[in-house]
Amino acid sequence: MIDSVGLRRKIETLGLAVTEEQLSQLIRYASLLLKWNKVYNLTRITKEDDIVNLHLIDSLTLVKAVRDLHLPLKRVLDVGSGGGLPAIPFAVMEPGADITMVDAVKKKALFLTQVCVELGLKNARALHARIEEVREEPFDAVTSRAFASLSDMCALTSHLLAPDGLWLAMKGKEPKEEMGALNPEIGVDRILRLEVPGVSVERNLIVLRKRIRGCEEV
Repeated sequence: MIDSVGLRRKIETLGLAVTEEQLSQLIRYASLLLKWNKVYNLTRITKEDDIVNLHLIDSLTLVKAVRDLHLPLKRVLDVGSGGGLPAIPFAVMEPGADITMVDAVKKKALFLTQVCVELGLKNARALHARIEEVREEPFDAVTSRAFASLSDMCALTSHLLAPDGLWLAMKGKEPKEEMGALNPEIGVDRILRLEVPGVSVERNLIVLRKRIRGCEEV
């Protein structure tokens, strides 16, 4: 059973405030992830402590970063959502943002839909589709966590990003080769080191945007 006191303490260590309802939603989500993983193979991580540290808290570092950067994100697209990371924790902590999760694997999209129902997340939805085939109104940001290379992520989702939008890619070590392989039309806005309390792993958030030439997008 997930330790609610320990989870709250770790969230607060990140500098985030969490309500009782949000804490309950996060714990319920972790339980669903563990339960469905036995059949759907959603994650290779199977221990409760690792689910908390390497999934929940790791995903919440994105919430911390977005708040620190004062990014007014209203529409967010999470690509290659898999088991819902970082999208579900983000949706829980940011109820004012509309989160769309996309995964090409039907069983994962079904799981995400069930999570939204059971957690009562009215600001999140899941789509079963290949990302290049998705047609939606532009998003303020496109997020990913271990989805693809930076260049592939940008190429596959460029049509879904608003002209002034941002790609937010959660990575392990700083992906210098991937950044060097980016299309010249994509610029690295900044690189933020993400600190996961109690875990000695290197995590970085790569913030990308479309380059602007004059007043026009290239």
